[in-house]
Amino acid sequence: MPLTKRRIAAVTAAAAVVATMGLAAPAYAVPVADTPEKIVKAVKISQVMNHLKALQRIADDNDGNRASGLPGYDASVDYIVEELTRAGYTPEVQEFPFTYAEENSAMSREDPATTWVDGQDFLRNNFDSGSPEGTGTGPLVPVDFEPAFPADGTSTSGCEAEDFTGFPAGGVALVQRGSCDFSLKALNAQAAGASAVIVSNDGRAGLVGMIGDATGLTIPAVFASSEAGQDLYSTPGATVTVTVDYFAEERITYNVFAETNTGDDANVVMAGAHLDSVQAGAGINDNGSGSAALLETAIQMQRVEPTNTVRFAWWGAEEEGLLGADYYVSNLTPEEIDDIALYLNFDMIGSPNYVYGVYDGDNSSGTAPEGFIPAGSAEIEDVFEQFYASQGLPFQDTEFSGRSDYGPFIAVGIPAGGLFTGAEGIKTEEEAARFGGLAGVAYDPCYHQLCDNLTGEGQDEVLYKDLARSVKQRLTGNVNRTALDVNSDALASAIITFAFDTSSLAGGEGGADAAGGPSTPGGGFLHDHGHHTEAAAR
Repeated sequence: MPLTKRRIAAVTAAAAVVATMGLAAPAYAVPVADTPEKIVKAVKISQVMNHLKALQRIADDNDGNRASGLPGYDASVDYIVEELTRAGYTPEVQEFPFTYAEENSAMSREDPATTWVDGQDFLRNNFDSGSPEGTGTGPLVPVDFEPAFPADGTSTSGCEAEDFTGFPAGGVALVQRGSCDFSLKALNAQAAGASAVIVSNDGRAGLVGMIGDATGLTIPAVFASSEAGQDLYSTPGATVTVTVDYFAEERITYNVFAETNTGDDANVVMAGAHLDSVQAGAGINDNGSGSAALLETAIQMQRVEPTNTVRFAWWGAEEEGLLGADYYVSNLTPEEIDDIALYLNFDMIGSPNYVYGVYDGDNSSGTAPEGFIPAGSAEIEDVFEQFYASQGLPFQDTEFSGRSDYGPFIAVGIPAGGLFTGAEGIKTEEEAARFGGLAGVAYDPCYHQLCDNLTGEGQDEVLYKDLARSVKQRLTGNVNRTALDVNSDALASAIITFAFDTSSLAGGEGGADAAGGPSTPGGGFLHDHGHHTEAAAR
């Protein structure tokens, strides 16, 4: 659905409610925030935290979460629309269908007693031919497994029927990601008499949603993280239980947009954050943090008259696979794509054990394949790095993998950049020395869990006390207020910079083509999403 200042998308009941509220325009404490210096002063951490508190209240009133397809997300959309309307915008609400699922799958071991977390340690399969439900229990049997865990996809574990020679009937097969399709591994395990199959990642980070044609599969099949796979491999013969159990149906969810009243519609600066949480919790760092900072920046920019149109976006169903951003981009015309000069993404910018991560737009870390990153992305990275340098703060690359809502934008050649303070990855000794915090601990120990909230409910109290001491501040629930404050300023500074000048991008004004990006860079590249999974065949 094309979205411009001149065409309002279908508006949900949330927006209709706003129209009847007669909300007053906000008071502005500073002059028009039309420079980086002014916008940094205008975007106050106290107001960003107020937005987070509102999102926490919404979660508290709606079964503890703000997940797309559930009332908490709809209430979050209401809140964004209300705040934007009060600031003077005419927000647009774009609805789209998606497959809502409630997961009750499980994976456990009897000795040593271990229960792994669905969505964090493992995922059920999502084969094109269906995801068979059921429970399999039996002795764990590693199949042609490489204990060294090569990260280059060369393992042939489970690819040949001969790999299962001597496999005991009723065993739970443990195979490894590698050179053949997941569906082939699962079908080979079933043919050998397995009651269930676990496909372990091979040393690479994160989880991958298994797809492909697995016609005839009847046993439960799950994908496990490298860490879970290594743990399982260490206990061959242990009794393991795998359950695939879920409910799925099509539901409607929403994206929210707001644009500046002035600016060049042929040179649009987009900035976005996903608004939804996972079903397990309130999603205050992931991604209330990015949503709140973006909202406050939009509010403070309402009176700005930029050279380029600025379009703010809050995405739905990101946790289900970047669905909101993908729906938006896939419904743009080639001309509308060309009108987007760049896209900025803000996903998890207040992690308690943070680093200041900047998307590696120049691929200086060498983690993206050649041609994957659109031209102009390096210049976006430079703007963020210059902000941190101006504040005397350390920063580092974070991989440019397409793992968040910028993925659909770079897939059509739109340059992108953004910030990330870390998810389930583990902070190194070097990072702890540079940024503070605890080495050997996740950047966000509450990633995708109940304890990603402002209240502290469900947290490891000892760990969070140690974290607070290590960063010399009191954490607000699962949010590092200092990191969120700095990144709110970095976010606002970058947006206002490009709002007035995109000439630093390769090729100057215009969207993907003008920036020198190919029309579909990296279209066939499969990513291992540490933060959000992407379906893959192998």
